[in-house]
Amino acid sequence: MLDQSQRASILQLHRRGHSHRHIARLVGVSRGAVGEVIRSGSAEVPKLDRAEKAAPHRETILELYERCKGNLVRVHEELGAAGAAISYPALTAFCRRQGIGQVEKLPAGQYTFEPGEEMQHDTSPHRITLSGGLRKVQTASLVLCYSRMLYFQFFATFTRFDCKTFLTEAFLYMGGVAGRCMIDNTHVVVLRGTGREMVPVPEMAAFADRYGFTFRAHEKGDANRSARVERPFGFIEGNFLAGRRFESFEDANRQAAAWCDQVNAAPKRHLHASPRELFAIEKTRLRPLPAWVPPVYALHHRIVDVEGYVSVHTNRYSVPARMIGRRVEVRETRERIEVFDGPRLVTTHDRAMDPVGRRVTQPEHRPPRGQGSGRHEPLPEETTLHEIVPEIAEYVSAVKTRAQGRGTLPLRRLLQIVREYPRTAVLEAVRTAATYGLYDLERLESLVLKAIAEEYFVLPDDDEEKQ
Repeated sequence: MLDQSQRASILQLHRRGHSHRHIARLVGVSRGAVGEVIRSGSAEVPKLDRAEKAAPHRETILELYERCKGNLVRVHEELGAAGAAISYPALTAFCRRQGIGQVEKLPAGQYTFEPGEEMQHDTSPHRITLSGGLRKVQTASLVLCYSRMLYFQFFATFTRFDCKTFLTEAFLYMGGVAGRCMIDNTHVVVLRGTGREMVPVPEMAAFADRYGFTFRAHEKGDANRSARVERPFGFIEGNFLAGRRFESFEDANRQAAAWCDQVNAAPKRHLHASPRELFAIEKTRLRPLPAWVPPVYALHHRIVDVEGYVSVHTNRYSVPARMIGRRVEVRETRERIEVFDGPRLVTTHDRAMDPVGRRVTQPEHRPPRGQGSGRHEPLPEETTLHEIVPEIAEYVSAVKTRAQGRGTLPLRRLLQIVREYPRTAVLEAVRTAATYGLYDLERLESLVLKAIAEEYFVLPDDDEEKQ
């Protein structure tokens, strides 16, 4: 079929008086085609008007399309079962020409940003090989819209605390902040509303005020508005994560930061420069960071349990045993767990990134086995006995060893015997009891009474009574 420019050339040559043969030779077409164009007298390409096999079944196709939920494969199968001899390509072409199930295509737009005008932040789930197993994580990313500077990190979960932690790290990496931070409408920053009506959580609004920027959400259905941050997620999955294995979250995030340095320094064909080169321009337009960037932490109030631990997200962290039963303040940062007793720092731990019920114990918080706090300290009664009658130290130890528990009651009874009876009689009775292995204090007291019977309980003679 001749195109419109060929048809126009034929008509123009015909008006100049050239013959059909000459025109056909000049344009490179047949004389019949030249004659047909001249007879039509129009340069417009005529529309093909031919019957379609699927046209008689249009109503059936519409009904089946609704019933089969838009699946044309199932529509073709049902038409064949009903006896309609229509090929699948003919069916799809008919639906395309008739607009059945077709979405109107709109031209893509383009957003332009001035240096320091906007940054975009979002998260996306990914699966990474962590500690030898496949693990689902949340990838948080921040992109400066003008220079395309990228920074991302991995998190086990992504809460408001994680969001503030990540943004603080990203701002430090960029060395400043843009005036506006674009997010989506399902972000942890959002309290209510969508698009221009979005209201951020007061906690996050205060965080933004501290750094001098505002949160904005794109309009509902306008996901392309945040394309600057959405596009790198596919690049991260297809490039950075491909074939990489990580020992821990710390290892993954350390490699992610190094990869960001590499990617930001690489030239981009569509930018005709590298993000780092464009950042040299944008950095002068960023809002400077505060003179002091306060650490981001989540505050928890805990009571130290009987085992000497405090719990944060099911993980347990040890504290000195002297703090058992005390109410303490726990500050959770990105990498540390800090325990405070009032204003005083008691201890710190490396934070376990996963809430998996781990126990994190520092050796100095737990004395060596067999040297527990106060467990083998001498009892007050034992100390007093050693001071009063050091001669019976071995007997005291033997009594304590054979007693139940710590031996408090037997030692208290022995101390009472020592205090109530003469020292000589007690020492003699103890020597006798030790010789025969008698550690029953009732029998020991009987030996003492027997020793002093003649001295303290002698009856007077009859002659003495008469006098």
